[in-house]
Amino acid sequence: MRLLATWLINAIALLALPYLLSSITIDSFVTALLVAVVLGFVNTVIRPILLILTLPVTLVSLGLFIFVINGLMFWAVASLIDGFHVGGFWSATFGAILYSITSWALSTLLLNNDENT
Repeated sequence: MRLLATWLINAIALLALPYLLSSITIDSFVTALLVAVVLGFVNTVIRPILLILTLPVTLVSLGLFIFVINGLMFWAVASLIDGFHVGGFWSATFGAILYSITSWALSTLLLNNDENT
């Protein structure tokens, strides 16, 4: 049940992005649900591999290269799914940052974290 709630929260966070950045558009709620699934898959499977492969650059840049990786993954998902459009690399990078912040804030507000039970 928690996975379904997280999925819906991520879709809602994606729907908020066009209001924050005009260069990102999402056609429908169904598209947002699909993008949330694909982004979750990419973050679970591909992101750790990219982080390991780019570890030297990430260390030299003091971790700032992770923003580049997140932006490229966000942009790649936008190129894969019809109905989800990102204007360019910088739009994807800022969109990934705003998506992470919005998703985190909504998850914190809406999901009850009962660690003691």
